Amino acid sequence: MQSLAVSPVSADVVFASTRFPNYKNGANDQIEQRNGEGKLASMKEVIARETAQLLEQQKRLSVRDLASKFEKGLAAAAKLSDEAKLRDVACLEKHVLLKKLRDALESLRGRVVGKNKDDVEEAISMVEALAVQLTQREGELIQEKAEVKKLANFLQQASEDAKKLVDEERAFARTEIENARAAVQRVEEALQEQERMSQASGTQDMEALMKEVQEARRIKMLHQPSKVMDMEHELQALRIQLAEKSKRSIELQKELAVSRRAEETASYLFELDGTTALGSYLQIQPCSDRAPELSECSIQWYRVTSEGGNRDIISGATKPIYAPEPSDVGRILQADVISDGQSTTLTTSDPIDPAAGLGNYVEALVRRHDTEFNVVIIQMNSADHPSESIHVLHVGKMRMKLCKGKTTVAKEYYSSSMQLCGVRGGGNAAAQASFWQPKIGLSFVLGFESERERNAAIMLARRFAFDCNIMLGGPDDRASQNSNL
Repeated sequence: MQSLAVSPVSADVVFASTRFPNYKNGANDQIEQRNGEGKLASMKEVIARETAQLLEQQKRLSVRDLASKFEKGLAAAAKLSDEAKLRDVACLEKHVLLKKLRDALESLRGRVVGKNKDDVEEAISMVEALAVQLTQREGELIQEKAEVKKLANFLQQASEDAKKLVDEERAFARTEIENARAAVQRVEEALQEQERMSQASGTQDMEALMKEVQEARRIKMLHQPSKVMDMEHELQALRIQLAEKSKRSIELQKELAVSRRAEETASYLFELDGTTALGSYLQIQPCSDRAPELSECSIQWYRVTSEGGNRDIISGATKPIYAPEPSDVGRILQADVISDGQSTTLTTSDPIDPAAGLGNYVEALVRRHDTEFNVVIIQMNSADHPSESIHVLHVGKMRMKLCKGKTTVAKEYYSSSMQLCGVRGGGNAAAQASFWQPKIGLSFVLGFESERERNAAIMLARRFAFDCNIMLGGPDDRASQNSNL
């Protein structure tokens, strides 16, 4: 067969890809792809998915974030619109290409015969089926284009509404800020005017002026809360300074009283040294060259009752050093020093003062069912204890218990045979030691961590014992005698 020349396809056609798709003619003249190429999601599905995501996030977003999302959605819609236009151009190009291809096949069909003619006719039918499918696709693209345009309009309107809300919120916030600034400015001007008036009227009453200044500061602190804490700290510091100066004044008064009494009793051989307060200790010291050695003297301490000035002997207090215990608070202490048949009586200048804050500390411990104190056993049954290991003294509402780890050394309920008091004698550490007799035949001298812990343990145990109708005291104390009656 003589080969015939076929007119070439116009060069002005632009192909969407570098090769022609591999189609085949399927059932009902439907064009199908032979290689099973994946079908991309349609534009309608993409738009529906994006719209659902935006509507889901709308409730969780703030006004500013919502406006930003709508702007992004508007940009995405514009992009989709551009893609739709490009697809329209591509469809138009495909229509032109198919028309030219069909014209070329028609011209070729008249020139060939036999099997080649059948192939040409099959190609013409495939081209016509492809043209029908492209027409249907074009209709779908037109519908999608309308939906994209509608979505773009909706997003543009929503973006404008969001911007309007943001502008309204900003305007409202600016108004609130301006009002707050104006209020602060008015308060500052009022304070400045008040300060000028106070400087001009220097002869005004001081109390009225202080009230006005405090009120002005209170109003100012409403807008500056951080300064309130500073003023509270300053006030607390002033109170602490006042308490220290008051304490120092009392100490000076006591020293003055001691000095005056020392001048009146210059002929005395001994004197009492120490602070008359719970938590300290008193010590007998010689004040004359004629004073004998204290080791050669007989010493006995007494409590002076407030009713009639009667003296109660403090059993076992026969040392030059005595540490006051809670029973001595509010009472005068005396010490008799006897040497060569001559007796010298020494008296404290003031009653024993309570320890600062000890009462509140004990009241807080009373609310507990059991309180633990770390102690060291100094003596056991009047014999020095060799071990200095830490023990725990439990003071409960019904009983007292001394333990070392899981081992119980002593445990007794409050009874008339139990005794508890401060150590009546000893050295400088006497203020931290106490005497405890759980039962007859067993006694301990316990060393506490501090004077506060020792006095708190004594007061707490006596409080719980009193609730059990037991007067807990020291050896031969009147409280112990009354409890035995």
